[in-house]
Order: sequence, then C-alpha cells, then structure tokens
Amino acid sequence: MILETGRIMAIEPHGVWVETIQKSACGSCKAEKGCGQSLINKWDGHTAYLWVLLEGRNPADYQLGDEIQIGIPEEVVAKGAMLAYMLPLLTLVIATALAHYQFAHEGITTLSGLAGLVIGGLIVRWYSQRTRLDNELQPVLVDDREPLHIYQAVEQH
Repeated sequence: MILETGRIMAIEPHGVWVETIQKSACGSCKAEKGCGQSLINKWDGHTAYLWVLLEGRNPADYQLGDEIQIGIPEEVVAKGAMLAYMLPLLTLVIATALAHYQFAHEGITTLSGLAGLVIGGLIVRWYSQRTRLDNELQPVLVDDREPLHIYQAVEQH
C-alpha cells in the first residue's frame, strides 16, 4: 500500500477531503533528478485533493486541518496507470494499422491514428467516470486500526 500524509480540508458524513503534497513517489524513484514531475513538484509544491472514505468512523473525531495518513493499494495505481497510458496507445496503433492496410494513404492513416488516440482517451475517461465511486478504488484512511476494506484472499480450511 502506498502511504501519503495529508491535511483534512473538508469533512462530510462518509468521507473527508484531504490535501496532499505528492512526495512519496518522487523520493523513491531512481529518475528523480531527470523527471519533469519532480521538478514541477519542487517548483510549485503540487497540491492534490482526494476524497477519503471514513469507513464507518465517526466524522466528529476529525477536525479541519488535522494531519492524517491515507493509503492507496499498489494494484489500483498499477492498473490505473496501465489503463490510462496503454489503452490510448493501443487504440492508436490498431486504428493506424487498420487504416494503412485498408486505404494505404498517408493522410488517412495519420487521421485514423489520431482518431484512435482520441477514442482511447474517451474510453479511459468513460471508465474513470463509471468507476469513480467504486469503494475498492478509493484511498483509505490509515490510523491506529486497520483499514476496513483491504481486500485480501482468505484461505479456506
């Protein structure tokens, strides 16, 4: 689980809005000095706001400005990155190849590749909108007790 510290900016009955400054990934990455994300992070302290589930905890136990620790399962980050980066590229390649073999005209092939890239991006956007409220994909609050919904296989005896 990827852990991040944040500050509570708003409290709702089922969750809190947390402001984070993304540092944890940059500190462990080997490309830190040559990465554009790291440079932008250092320059403007890029702030992100996340909605974090309270998972049955009492919202009255938290106050604005409290620092909390949140966790995001690694598989959620990995699958999300694969979807966001690979699907548009895959649709670009497929559309380009189909247009090339069907029409063999450079202009049509180029426009088809661009259309495939846009279609892949739209599919990613549609999927992210469809799954934005999925509890398995949400950041969880990590405190002195275990998060309530870490999904692990249970061995049957």
